[in-house]
Amino acid sequence: MKKLSIVLLAIASTAAFGQNVSDYKYISVPEKFQTFKNNSYGLEAYLSKALKTKNYVVLPASIDQWPSEAKDNSCNVLNADVQNDKSLFTNKVILQFKDCNNKVILESKGRSDIKEFEEGFPDALKQALVKVTTSSPTAILPAKVQASNVSNTAQTTAASSEVATSTVSSAAGSYSNGKIDVQKIQIDANQFILAKSGSSVPFAVFKVTSRKDVFIVKLADGSTTIGYFENGNIVIDIPQADGRYSKEVFTGK
Repeated sequence: MKKLSIVLLAIASTAAFGQNVSDYKYISVPEKFQTFKNNSYGLEAYLSKALKTKNYVVLPASIDQWPSEAKDNSCNVLNADVQNDKSLFTNKVILQFKDCNNKVILESKGRSDIKEFEEGFPDALKQALVKVTTSSPTAILPAKVQASNVSNTAQTTAASSEVATSTVSSAAGSYSNGKIDVQKIQIDANQFILAKSGSSVPFAVFKVTSRKDVFIVKLADGSTTIGYFENGNIVIDIPQADGRYSKEVFTGK
């Protein structure tokens, strides 16, 4: 049961760890941006089209029409908003993306010297969208478990716990670089984390690449690097201030 808790904590931590818009697949765009009052000049359609060209799945306003992996866990979805930031002679907007905890993942400002609203506001949004990179989603989170379901299905939960524990036992392992002790926890076939003992935040998240045993690694400070397996050890190239990389080797215990 303890190992199952570790896995659930790891999944939640991985969700909190992803701080880039590109980590997400689904983005919800409202029917109308509220700060534009009577006329939003087609910005909702403009934003939806732009996001689709960057490989995002744009969700309709009605949750009933969402795919199950978005509907069953809202933390798989970012909520987009465009705010009217107009000044006297300049059309300006603020583009925001918020996660399921209402935390701003990205805020980007755009401005246009085109004075006509119908052309100026879309031009400003175009500038704001420059900061939005192409979707490269991390793991999709499973459906949220309701507390009432847990109390009413104790037998099922116990059986699931036994299976999960067996899975974790075969996937997890303890490693150390001589300074830090971490545990390897396999989230799914494409992703695992190294978690420090007693910490709810992953030390590093590993995502598979097209090359066997080579991974894209996101570190706790938000930086991205590479990692790989070498002689049974886990190796991370740690970025240094001078632009170089140091080899950090975690040996199995």
